[in-house]
Amino acid sequence: MEKKIPTNTITRDVKFLAQPTGNIYETVVILSKRANQIALAEKKELSKKLEDFRNERDTMEEIFENKEQIEISKYYERQPKPDLVAISEFENGEIFYRQAQGDEDR
Repeated sequence: MEKKIPTNTITRDVKFLAQPTGNIYETVVILSKRANQIALAEKKELSKKLEDFRNERDTMEEIFENKEQIEISKYYERQPKPDLVAISEFENGEIFYRQAQGDEDR
């Protein structure tokens, strides 16, 4: 089941985003770290898929003409940006985080 995450930017209420942590800056750090995790995972996945098309003797023209490779790249370009995914996960309570100064797990 795929989540419905918007592919464009949405105006959000900062107070609502800050509620779970009590501090907007902590929320931003959590979202930033999660977005980086998502981006890294997507990059690894894309690199793995594109590695199948790699050939030591490929010229630049052959690389740009590979239709399957182009379709894979376009698929990833249409995906929601990692920051939007992270915000959606945060709003839905799907991100686990701990505050450094306390032992309280969230």
